[in-house]
Amino acid sequence: MADWYLWAWILCSTMTLVVLRGSVLKRRKGNGISATRGESVKRVLAGNGECRSADGSDADVIVVGAGVAGSALAHTLGKDGRRVHVIERDLTEPDRIVGELLQPGGYLKLIELGLEDCVEEIDAQKVFGYALFKDGKHTRLSYPLENFHSDVSGRSFHNGRFIQRMREKAASLPNVRLEQGTVTSLLEEKGTIRGVQYKTKDGRELTAFAPLTIVCDGCFSNLRCSLCNPKVDVPSCFVGLVLENCHLPYSNHGHVILADPSPILFYPISSTEVRCLVDIPGQKVPSIANGEMTNYLKTIMAHQVPPEIYDSFVAAVDKGNIRTMPNRSMPASPYPTPGALLMGDAFNMRHPLTGGGMTVALSDIVVLHDLLRPLRDLNDGPNLCKYLESFYTLRKPVASTINTLAGALYKVFSASPDQARKEMRQACFDYLSLGGVFSTGPISLLSGLNPRPLSLVMHFFAVAIYGIGRLLVPFPSPKRIWIGARLITGASGIIFPIIKSEGVRQMFFPATVPAYYRAPPLK
Repeated sequence: MADWYLWAWILCSTMTLVVLRGSVLKRRKGNGISATRGESVKRVLAGNGECRSADGSDADVIVVGAGVAGSALAHTLGKDGRRVHVIERDLTEPDRIVGELLQPGGYLKLIELGLEDCVEEIDAQKVFGYALFKDGKHTRLSYPLENFHSDVSGRSFHNGRFIQRMREKAASLPNVRLEQGTVTSLLEEKGTIRGVQYKTKDGRELTAFAPLTIVCDGCFSNLRCSLCNPKVDVPSCFVGLVLENCHLPYSNHGHVILADPSPILFYPISSTEVRCLVDIPGQKVPSIANGEMTNYLKTIMAHQVPPEIYDSFVAAVDKGNIRTMPNRSMPASPYPTPGALLMGDAFNMRHPLTGGGMTVALSDIVVLHDLLRPLRDLNDGPNLCKYLESFYTLRKPVASTINTLAGALYKVFSASPDQARKEMRQACFDYLSLGGVFSTGPISLLSGLNPRPLSLVMHFFAVAIYGIGRLLVPFPSPKRIWIGARLITGASGIIFPIIKSEGVRQMFFPATVPAYYRAPPLK
């Protein structure tokens, strides 16, 4: 009996301690902005609960980052009359080797946002499709632009020039404030993001407050960990060159060479320059400093480029202005957070082989803009967060199509010693070479003009079935049947994991997701 009383006393004491600890933690959390950052925050709470900066420079939205996504978003929200404070770590012209090709679907979104003039006066080049090269053979894949205005096409340009034009356009609005500074942390109060802490160009530590903070600080984001579950994969690296006065076999087209071990890309970025991107699988690349890279490009890759480009390619290598950049992919896996949202490469990345990153970002901005347009008050963080959960579903048709295509095409286009993978690669090239619906279907998916996930899956498995047919005709053998079986299982192994990471339900059945029907808050 005494033992029973002893155990009861221990249990009651333990439960009491747990309750007291929870109460203390809850009170500590509710006492303002999180303990690790709260002391340095200067805040003024208005009577209605709105957050305002101590210096009086109020904003409706803080945008962290002024790249393609951040600048376009700032201009779009500013046009609606919202006060936007943009904080960008470096306002000088960026110098990057990616983000230089905008697909026609992205250009249509640019028009929708009123930013189409940003591709003017930067020597941007129109792009009308792709040319695909393999083992001395080639085929042209044209964008299906027949039903669009004559100005609609892809655009390729210097990334930095494009971004500067967009920044200028955003800064031209009186209610958009563009400031150089590095955001070091998000400020949280009672579970809601109220603003940011940042360091100015001259080293001052400041805070800024707004009902909504949108993080667009790019692929190297230091803020995404608190707003999503980042699973970043680095399948390969790009080695970038600029070829001068080079005449591509097909003018105004991107060129994809199915080289060994992985693809090489060429596309114009001005009237006199062609960008070359050599993909190297893995995260380790030959050293540029000791000449290993130059030797690799000349001995392994140069003989695989078309003869028309060979001399320009070697000259660019000899010139020595070689750049490298890791290629990242990261599925969107957000934590819905009151007062904050992720956009652009900070939120979602895919392999840049298909040039779809800017198209996804601009499409996301159109979706977000449509959701925010009926709202005048953004101060109800929890209800706004619940409403904006629909953003993650509404963006899926475009984003998941481009993301899945990028990941699948990179794996199919990369060389492999496996015979089934070799057959899949050859089948893809031959399938696209058939023309008609066999080329316009896939290229319309890649271009962002037909963002339908089901169409993507159908074409992908049509390639696999076409490959099996090539193996079995005219005389199937046990070996060919076995390779065909491995081809279809290999194709499934490529695309299904990507679809799973994108979310099967959101990708194919978005109307069954409750957030799809969220109505704007009444306030």
